[in-house]
Amino acid sequence: MTDAVVEAGEASIRTGSKSFAIASRLFGREMREDAWMLYAWCRHCDDVVDGQVAGFAAGQNSGETPQQRLDALFMQTRRALSGTPMPDPVFTGFARVAARHRIPQRYPLELLQGFAMDVEGAQYRTLDDTLRYSYHVAGVVGIMMALVMGVPPEAEDTLDRACDLGLGFQLTNIARDVLDDAALGRIYLPAEWLAEAGIPPEEIADPRHRAALAGVATRLLDAAEPFYDSAFAGLAALPPRAAWAVATARGVYREIGTRLRIQGAAGWDRRVVVPKHRKLWHVGAGGMAALTARRAAPPRRPDLWRRP
Repeated sequence: MTDAVVEAGEASIRTGSKSFAIASRLFGREMREDAWMLYAWCRHCDDVVDGQVAGFAAGQNSGETPQQRLDALFMQTRRALSGTPMPDPVFTGFARVAARHRIPQRYPLELLQGFAMDVEGAQYRTLDDTLRYSYHVAGVVGIMMALVMGVPPEAEDTLDRACDLGLGFQLTNIARDVLDDAALGRIYLPAEWLAEAGIPPEEIADPRHRAALAGVATRLLDAAEPFYDSAFAGLAALPPRAAWAVATARGVYREIGTRLRIQGAAGWDRRVVVPKHRKLWHVGAGGMAALTARRAAPPRRPDLWRRP
């Protein structure tokens, strides 16, 4: 593994997610570097589709439509998965991680299908619709990360728990970023819930609806809780240091939701973040959770939304 490939992955997670960067430090070296490289590919694809600048050759996207950028990502990803040498360190790292951990092709392509939902302007009428999107852009990332952590591809129950954690993360992200997403013309909150709260979709950012919007966001955070619980029950199936890292990330993200609940209508006045001292507290709490996780996990709730 060249230093440049690993460094590109580390730089991506350090810039894109301070929460995940701290949690990833708890892995052993090889697992940590593989997690960084997988994250870098996921972050790169997201940024490219949106035409964002995050250190990933934004200049080459100039003048291209989102669909053209997405088509290019599908092509590059398929080439990387086939073993074709790639000049971009992001795809080089991704290809090596995918080969080393036997990541089935369906999962990377399902992630790109989630970005296609953004490009196509998909609508989300029900919670199931929102969860389907969340599966594509976050649940499959949880599954791929579990494979990096040594979970075999045939361990479906453990992969379900990993997917559940990704769903919890994404529902929390949607609640936190609802106004930022609306500025891009995207609404992931279920339209049925907005209608019940009396919020016209085109007025979602109107301050007059802020209290009602806080109620809808809280409802989404409530929906995330069973997925966080299910993910906790899967810790016992992970290697100890991986369980520690996952428990830490889970704790940090749940706290984002807790802080958003407490702030209510003021929750979007500034971006909700978890301070560094609280992240460090979650490192300790995550270690305890990994040590005390029950060896015999309860069955996954049959009423929980299930991945395809």
